[in-house]
Amino acid sequence: MRFTLIGPAFPWRGGLPLLTSELAFRLEAAEHHVVVRTWSVQGPARLLPAQRHPLQAPESRAFPTVREPLSWRNPLHWRRVGRRSGTSDVVILIFYTTVQAPALAAVARVARRRGSRVVVICANAVPHEIRRGDRTLMSLLMRAADAVLVHTDAERTALRRITGRPVEVAPLPPHLPTGQRAEHRPDRPATGRLLFFGKVRRYKGVDVLLRALVDVPDRRLGIVGEFYEQESELRALVARLGLVNRVDVRPGYLAAAEIPELFAQFDALVLPYRTATASQHVALAHWHGLPVVATRVGNFPHTVRDGEDGLLCAPDDPADLARAIRTLYEPGRLERLRSGIEPTDAATETTWSTYLTTIEHLAGEPTR
Repeated sequence: MRFTLIGPAFPWRGGLPLLTSELAFRLEAAEHHVVVRTWSVQGPARLLPAQRHPLQAPESRAFPTVREPLSWRNPLHWRRVGRRSGTSDVVILIFYTTVQAPALAAVARVARRRGSRVVVICANAVPHEIRRGDRTLMSLLMRAADAVLVHTDAERTALRRITGRPVEVAPLPPHLPTGQRAEHRPDRPATGRLLFFGKVRRYKGVDVLLRALVDVPDRRLGIVGEFYEQESELRALVARLGLVNRVDVRPGYLAAAEIPELFAQFDALVLPYRTATASQHVALAHWHGLPVVATRVGNFPHTVRDGEDGLLCAPDDPADLARAIRTLYEPGRLERLRSGIEPTDAATETTWSTYLTTIEHLAGEPTR
């Protein structure tokens, strides 16, 4: 079968470009013919600041992409990409922001007129920070597609409110950067340090974590990642809470090669999200031997085994998060959680097999 994948790919950075490339390689290994097209401009920099600094070298194996302009604001690009992608049996659109919905919907309509089946992999069926018009734009894209793949049951429920297209669920498979892992030593001494890693946005609840830290006075926190909001506001909150000597802020993108050394300095990764869809941060932490403290949102309840390789708590609740952190440091608990982290290789292959099977199932007869 001939597939065209359209979405973020190298030189763009973050998890979704890794997903695009890994999916392309695995489809090719399953004896499909695969073409990858990516964006030349993904969206306005004020909404997607990460695109200001594309990667100079890939952080994992990068599937070759078609070198052709595709801007979120140029309809001429949309129609051309739709025509050229329409020579494939299946066009897969990897969607994560409603800014791109009009472009992807146009690509889908043109490709379908030329006989392709269009499947949307919807990374954010429910926008993390809802803006006016999001529902309308989501509906526009869903109407233009034949079928949709999401990563959680909650996302399927949300989409079924706005579309009658088939919506299937498959867990998000790991798509990690290649390179060294942090040394996995369950018995290493605790450092008393916790890590928040990734984009700093309101829905990720860093402010909730800071308030929880007030109630666990013997612990330190590292915040490492790109700020989608004002760094000054977070630093001001740190000061108001009296945490200046206990919180280290390292703004900016961290190259994949530096992650093992970073993770080795901390006892656990904390994911204090208010809301979530599907994240691979649990897989990333476990890959480096770190247990996870996470809220019960998105796919975290399915990827963190509470009490075995991490701890779960209520979202937007500093008191319950503080409780989980105190539990983490009960005698022997941290070592047991580290020991409970299972090897990821077999689970990765199983999850990817399910993912590919679901995609091949959705690549059926076009919706009329």
